[in-house]
Amino acid sequence: MSKISMSNATPALIANTTVHDLVPAQGGAPWRIFLHVPSGPVPEAGWPVLYMTDGNAVIGTAVDAMRAQAFYPTGTNVGWGVIVAIGYPVDGAYDPLRRSWDLGPPPGKTYPPFYEGTSEVRTGGAGKFLAFIEDELKPWVASRVTVDASRHALYGHSFGGLFALYALFARPSSFQTWIAASPAIYWEDRVIDRFLEAFEAAIPDGLAATMILSAGEYETEKLAQFQIGAEDEEKRLKQKKVTRTDAFARAMAQRLDALPGVRASFELHAGENHMSILPVTVNRAVQAAFAVRRDAALC
Repeated sequence: MSKISMSNATPALIANTTVHDLVPAQGGAPWRIFLHVPSGPVPEAGWPVLYMTDGNAVIGTAVDAMRAQAFYPTGTNVGWGVIVAIGYPVDGAYDPLRRSWDLGPPPGKTYPPFYEGTSEVRTGGAGKFLAFIEDELKPWVASRVTVDASRHALYGHSFGGLFALYALFARPSSFQTWIAASPAIYWEDRVIDRFLEAFEAAIPDGLAATMILSAGEYETEKLAQFQIGAEDEEKRLKQKKVTRTDAFARAMAQRLDALPGVRASFELHAGENHMSILPVTVNRAVQAAFAVRRDAALC
């Protein structure tokens, strides 16, 4: 049997992806930016770009989903594009404290610490986070990569899905395609509704926005088989009546789809729960952002 020498092991890197810690212009903690640029020739119009929240958790999945499909565009309808995943300088998949602030719509609230001896949890920084993306991150990307300004997409999951909705309502021209996976619409007594109502009252002329909302089969009132009879079954069922992820997302899609300049849809993913839906919807974001035939991408 062959022997493997651990001393000769090398890190497994994400293809054509670089990592950059960007400090905002006004100072403060940096965001970790994962930038994937395809190795092929730049399209005449520039690269389409997919921006993603929770970058540490999604970058590997997004890159590999695109690489697996973009080699066969006539069979997959997926082409090549630039991926910009916004995360944090941490080793884990998430920075719960910072993402709570960045992704929560204003005005926000203050909550007890996640863990004893740590800082209080604050929400409400979505406006500042969106301003960073629009005013600092996008120009930074454009200074390094030739991009197609007419093909920018934004993906977010859970709190990130809530942020995607907020971004559409607050700056509807910032992206053309929006993917809100398992959005936390219920959050803080549906604070997102105040931004939705303002958006409905002043939809920009010429708006052409595509919004994909989604939820997993086990984000409905239905429990997964492994959850039935578990110690937290009663607590989980009670929380479902509060979050109502599928019902709220479905209703939001119907409401948005009735607006001029907005095409919205809802997808229910079989067999998925709130966390297992992540790679499924990352792939859907890749398909939507980098569609070769965009008129058929959501059919």
